[in-house]
Amino acid sequence: MEQRPTRVRIVDAARDLMRTAGLARTTTKEIAKAAGCSEAALYKYFASKEELFLTVLSERLPQLGGLLGTLAADPGGRTVEENLTEVARQAARFYEQTFAVLASLYAEPQLKQRHDEAMRTYGSGPHKPIEGLAAYLRAEQRHGRIAADADPLAAASLLLGACAQRAFAWEATPDRRPPDSLDDFASAVARTLLRGIS
Repeated sequence: MEQRPTRVRIVDAARDLMRTAGLARTTTKEIAKAAGCSEAALYKYFASKEELFLTVLSERLPQLGGLLGTLAADPGGRTVEENLTEVARQAARFYEQTFAVLASLYAEPQLKQRHDEAMRTYGSGPHKPIEGLAAYLRAEQRHGRIAADADPLAAASLLLGACAQRAFAWEATPDRRPPDSLDDFASAVARTLLRGIS
C-alpha cells in the first residue's frame, strides 16, 4: 500500500489530535509522532503550530469561507432561504467540528494571544464568516431580495451565532446531541431569520 504524502499525514494527524486533546494540549512533537515523521519534517511544511491549525481549518473542515465568498460575488439562482439554509448547515458543521479545538485556547492566555496574532497575520479569524455572510446579505439587498432597512451585519451575527451556540449548548445534555437534525436546524434558523429581514 502506498503511503500518503508527509504533508497530508501531518495535517490529518493535527486535525485528529486537536479535536481530541484541544489545540492548547497538542504539541508539534505529538503531531509528528502521529503522522509518522520527525518534528523537523513537520517544520519543513509548517512554520508554527498556529499555521498548521489554520491549514486544518481551511483544508480539513467544512468550508464556510468559500461558500460565503461565492454567494457574495453571485447570489445565484437559488432563493435567499435556500442559500441561508446551506450557510447554516455548513456553519453548524464547522462549529461542531472546531468547538473543542477553539475552546481549549481560552485555557491558556499566552497561546490564545499567539493564535490571535497568527490569525491576524494570515488575514483570518472568527469575524471573517460574519463579514462574508454580511457581504452576501448586502448583495441580496442590492437585488431587492431582502429588505433595504435590514441590518446585514446583525443578521449575519444572529445566524452564525445560533450555529456556534448549537455546537456548545447541547454538549452538556445527557445525549450530548441537539434535539433536531442538522438539516431541520439549518432550515428552521434560515426561515426564522428570513422572516425578520424580508
